[in-house]
Amino acid sequence: MSPGDEGQTRTRLPEGGGDVYGGARRGGRSSSRSLVTVVGVVVLLIAAIAFANRGGDDSSSSSGSAGKPKTSPTSASGTKPVRSGYAHDQQGAQSAAANYAVALSSADMFSKVRRDAILQDIITPSRVTDFESTLDKAYTPAFNKAVGLNEDGSTPSGYTFVSRTSPIGTKVTAASDNDATVEVWCSGLLGLAGEKSTNPVTNSWFTDTLQLRWSGGDWKIVTQSQKAGPAPVPGDDKASSADEMAKAVEEYGGFTYAR
Repeated sequence: MSPGDEGQTRTRLPEGGGDVYGGARRGGRSSSRSLVTVVGVVVLLIAAIAFANRGGDDSSSSSGSAGKPKTSPTSASGTKPVRSGYAHDQQGAQSAAANYAVALSSADMFSKVRRDAILQDIITPSRVTDFESTLDKAYTPAFNKAVGLNEDGSTPSGYTFVSRTSPIGTKVTAASDNDATVEVWCSGLLGLAGEKSTNPVTNSWFTDTLQLRWSGGDWKIVTQSQKAGPAPVPGDDKASSADEMAKAVEEYGGFTYAR
């Protein structure tokens, strides 16, 4: 894997449309997420989870929330998982890639301040500026509005914004002492939960490919690309109501670790 191999950037951005809630059965593919090519020198991901000490809750309206359980990052042990310091081997690279896929696929990426902090943590230093510049061009007021948010990226009153990714598995496709390319197979949720939402929470399947480099004592992202699938045959589950989905998001905290 050549250090100079950068190529064309491509980032997964959700589309603005979507069916309203109403108990419809899921389709085989989500229309709320799509692959969008962004010309540049680095590959960028939409989205992020907050690392444990930064807060990575899905954004939700504050109205009517009194007495409800609050979303919080969770881990198997109940303690905050490490966000860095992965082992300098292939398993460490896979762990880093899985966690980074989660980190770059949550609601925090819609906040300029939180997004930049995440990029500082997980991108190799020489590429941070490129990532920041391209993502700033992607997360525009028009884009935020297209996914159902306010122009400033905040969630409209009475709704709950959901953006989460769950890694299903990882695979190393190339490796050397200080470089590794890891594929992360993921399932994702994206949408706006609420009675009148035209962008309801939908599910998608995709595979992220992360080129990592050992830098400063840890694995860092050099480039990322994404492709759709593999997607399983959709089940016979009936879609939940807007209230049920919003309640689930509020009561079940998103994970801040993956592998």
